[in-house]
Amino acid sequence: MIRAILSFFGFIFSWITIGLVMAAFTIGAVLWMYSRDLPNHEQLAQYAPPTISRIYSGEGRLMDEFAEERRLFTASEDIPELVKHAFISAEDKNFYIHKGYDARGMVSALIDAIRTRGETLRGASTITQQVMKNFLLSGDRTGERKIKEIILATRLEETLSKEEILELYLNEIFLGQNSYGVAAAAQTYFNKTLEELTPAEAAYLAALPKAPSNYHPVREKTAAIDRRNFVLREMFENGYIDEARYQAARASDLVTVQGGAIASFKSTLPPRDYFTDEIRRQLSDRYSEDEFFGGGLAIRATVDPELQTVAARELRAGLEKYDRAQGEWRGPLARIDPAKLAEERLWREALRAVDMARDIAGWAPAVVLDIDGAEAVIGVEGVETRQGGHRIPAGDAAWIGGARHPADVLAVGDVVHVRAERDDAGEIVQFSLRQIPEIQGGFMAMDVETGRVLAMQGGFSYQDSVFNRATQATRQPGSAFKPLVYAAALDSGYTPATIVIDAPIEVETADGIWRPRNASRKFYGPTPLRTGIERSRNLMTIRLAQEIGMETVAEYAERFGVYEDLQPYLANALGSQETTLFDMVAAYAMFANGGERVEPTLVDRVQDRWGRTIYRHDNRDCLDCRSPRLSRGEPPTLVSNRTRVIDAITAHQLRSMMTGVVQRGTAAGRVNLGVPTAGKTGTTNDAKDVWFIGFTSNIVAGCYMGMDRPKPLGRGAFGGSMCAPVFNAFMQRAVDLYGGSSFKTPPGGRYVKIDRYTGERLPNDASGPNVVAEYFREGDEPLYGVLNVVDGGFAMGSNLPMFNPGEEPGRRDEEGLDGLARDGTAGDGGAQGGNTTSFGSMSAGGLY
Repeated sequence: MIRAILSFFGFIFSWITIGLVMAAFTIGAVLWMYSRDLPNHEQLAQYAPPTISRIYSGEGRLMDEFAEERRLFTASEDIPELVKHAFISAEDKNFYIHKGYDARGMVSALIDAIRTRGETLRGASTITQQVMKNFLLSGDRTGERKIKEIILATRLEETLSKEEILELYLNEIFLGQNSYGVAAAAQTYFNKTLEELTPAEAAYLAALPKAPSNYHPVREKTAAIDRRNFVLREMFENGYIDEARYQAARASDLVTVQGGAIASFKSTLPPRDYFTDEIRRQLSDRYSEDEFFGGGLAIRATVDPELQTVAARELRAGLEKYDRAQGEWRGPLARIDPAKLAEERLWREALRAVDMARDIAGWAPAVVLDIDGAEAVIGVEGVETRQGGHRIPAGDAAWIGGARHPADVLAVGDVVHVRAERDDAGEIVQFSLRQIPEIQGGFMAMDVETGRVLAMQGGFSYQDSVFNRATQATRQPGSAFKPLVYAAALDSGYTPATIVIDAPIEVETADGIWRPRNASRKFYGPTPLRTGIERSRNLMTIRLAQEIGMETVAEYAERFGVYEDLQPYLANALGSQETTLFDMVAAYAMFANGGERVEPTLVDRVQDRWGRTIYRHDNRDCLDCRSPRLSRGEPPTLVSNRTRVIDAITAHQLRSMMTGVVQRGTAAGRVNLGVPTAGKTGTTNDAKDVWFIGFTSNIVAGCYMGMDRPKPLGRGAFGGSMCAPVFNAFMQRAVDLYGGSSFKTPPGGRYVKIDRYTGERLPNDASGPNVVAEYFREGDEPLYGVLNVVDGGFAMGSNLPMFNPGEEPGRRDEEGLDGLARDGTAGDGGAQGGNTTSFGSMSAGGLY
């Protein structure tokens, strides 16, 4: 009997042993089979997740962010223990003791599934397993994926420490609202750093990995609070928080950015503008979009925030001035159903939903709630209502042709832009009706020595049109191109006193005979080179280009970076080939700095996610920056090694001649900065494009205006009258901030007084309004009684009078591509009569 019993138990034991061996063999075989060709888990040690790239101003102020996945990478040692404990309690309370998988948790989950007949299915994946799934495997819910996940998790535990694994998890996990990782989520939901989170807030973030959309803080608030409280209970039971903190957190409300109770982090950033978007465009070309949007770059911009504000304000003022002068109302931007206007909450929601520009300083969206006589009663976004309502008063629409009052052009439900008019105390008195101009333009300012772009405005409003007219719009520069022709001439042996014949000229072209004209439709006979650029004479420029050769002019234009390939047609000497404001301003910077190449840049420095500098624009060598002997207040010695584009004396002569443009030429009376200033206007045929580009000793700035689909701007539209005032208003503030000085005189030449009307040399003691001190290369000084004349028309102009004092500012200016169009062209009306220059300014070479 006993033997039979022992035999039976021996049989059972044998089968159990064999079964266990077979099971172990089967499991081993399965693990061996699935362990082949698995992804390399060791690559996670070099994990570099896509993170936000950020743009900062020179003062370190955050300006903009760019990312496809909004992630802020945070090292494990910088993640507070409270946040770690919240996620461990929610997702893997045995994280610190298991070896990659939690067998007890897996068995418990299986038992729950069997007991509820599949109704209760809960995951048993550890944090390590989730890392493997997120990084190396798919999200398929299959047994095969689960086996591979366990194998890789076990291997990872042998490769990385627990803190390193937790770092991977907390930075990679998706937590809703386009937020990846805990740092970005804390900012998105609570506008806080990780260190600032409360236990309740940390617990809510830890509740999200399971299904972020199921625990939305507004739409699914009850479920979100229940899940948050579950995480808090786990934290309390695991000993991570005490009972007092647990009870306080459990009783707290869920207050988030999404609920409107907390301002979003995005709202603290300035609106995206042309400057930061241009950085995005340029750096995406340099580093590829993937690296830019996911590389975690720290980008230090060259922008001066104050000057950027001024540039936007003054360009908008210039564009709006022209637009209002046309007297055309183009209608409302949208209409809101009048049925929604009776209740403030409804019309505010409807107004908020209208897609319209909201980045125009001083402007606000508004909806017409009622018409009260001649006045319009409006509701204004962001402005509290008041008794009687806010109003656009009678008479405010007088600038609109055929209208006198707002009631003449507005109807109930119309959505428009308005601007608040305030009293001396800053209180809103009334609102005025506004519209985004049809005319557009660009403005740019940069440092002439370093190429640092200080301000850039690519249009009236970035939110209305992201097209950057400073860098992307290719337009005819018109007479703004002429200084390049004169630079080629001066380098070819001509001088500011050289006489050029301003007389009719005929050019044979493939389309027939071209007869260019001055915009005044006059001819002025023998005229000094200086006057040709001051008064923007077309015929003088054509004759000069013909003498030196358009191939030479093209070479200079390409050397300055204005064109990649300038076609050698004479019409291009008048600026008929298209280019950008960006390239033109950069070219003028080379005039301003004495003829050395300067590359414009919007970025000072780029650092990668580890803080290593991977790009630096300023590559000048500093000889004594680390010298202990450098005295306080003494500047260091910098060596630039820049390429010379034109001779320094040529650059100085051009600066002097373009100073004459400002003092007595096509921009006279429009620019007054109190420091030496040079510049050039530009107005193309039919005034389709108007320009002004000018500079002081340290800053160059340029303005362009025109319709996006070019068409004539009408009578009175000139570079001197439209763009020069914008330049002047901007530069007044720039000079306040950066100052200005006399242009440096290069060695190798001497000042000689000449008659600016005849080009004749005068005695050293000569004085009067006709006297100007020109700078000549040594050996090129004019002789007394001898004129240096460019032949090729002297006989034709012999019966014309010399340029004389009668042709002074106040007469019609000579400007534009005149003669390219058969229907004629307008001139630049920027000059004002009665503007004279003192003896001191002219005797100093026109620099003052």
